[in-house]
Amino acid sequence: MRYILRRLGFYLVAAWVALTLNFFLPRLMPGDPATALFARFRGRLGPEALEALRKTFGLTDAPLISQYFTYLGHVLRGDFGVSVAYFPAPVSQVIATGLVWTIFLAGTAAVVSFIIGSLLGVAAAWWRRGWVDTWLPPAFVFLGAFPYFWLAMVALYVLGFTLGWFPLGHAYGDDLTPAFSARFLADVVRHSALPIGTVVIATLGGWLLTMRNAMIAVVSSDYVNLAEAKGLPPSQVVFRYAARNALLPSVTGFGMALGYVLGGSLLTEIVFSYPGQGYLLVQAVRNQDFPLMQGIFLVITLAVLGANFLVDLFYLWLDPRTRESAS
Repeated sequence: MRYILRRLGFYLVAAWVALTLNFFLPRLMPGDPATALFARFRGRLGPEALEALRKTFGLTDAPLISQYFTYLGHVLRGDFGVSVAYFPAPVSQVIATGLVWTIFLAGTAAVVSFIIGSLLGVAAAWWRRGWVDTWLPPAFVFLGAFPYFWLAMVALYVLGFTLGWFPLGHAYGDDLTPAFSARFLADVVRHSALPIGTVVIATLGGWLLTMRNAMIAVVSSDYVNLAEAKGLPPSQVVFRYAARNALLPSVTGFGMALGYVLGGSLLTEIVFSYPGQGYLLVQAVRNQDFPLMQGIFLVITLAVLGANFLVDLFYLWLDPRTRESAS
């Protein structure tokens, strides 16, 4: 219990530091969102509109410390301000629209890549010098050496544009409206197959090699040899004794990958015009939408911290030695 409280305290302090930096950094930058929005409508708005916009975006002449505590209060209520690029929509509403698509796209890709890569790593290490160990690691490492966006553009051109097997972009067809129906869900899966596939192919080699190398070190351990000497079924020896302990290094990396899911696969979303967090971030940068950038950065940071805290809890359950040292 003390271990959990220590880790929770660490992540709460890290979250507070992230909130503080998120408040001060935009205020150190030249300009403000009200001026940027006013410039977009130059000639159509009078000078008095600038002051109204400053009030809308919460820009006041109050002392900085007062603004800071006001900002913390708004964040705790889920109020991140008003978006410039999507004015007058609230930032929380804009983020929510992209969050679902990012979790589906990048989250599915991360989970599928981790599971398949780990299973292939187990097979490659257990059956050393077999065809899985001989051909798959170098093939997936070679594919993983290419950037996401390059694989995405090649797949989009060959499978989407030339062969016409997959849609060229977006999350669903223009002739459909979001609804919980079989037709809409099937169309969403069809549109996501290509971007998810490119991310999985690009990241599979890393999980495969990590799991393979960890398994090779574990299979020669005394407790694995003892399990084999007892005559336990091979599947039980592989997964209960060898793979469970070899999985520990991958769990930490998966926690980081899962946390960054909310940031989206930025370039992949751009290539496929997928309406996720990465696509929203690019729009925010293009339009100098500081409130939206703040909101997205904060969501990504809190997601990484939350995912790592969950990984710590999972690590505690997976490794008995951690429980003994924590007690």
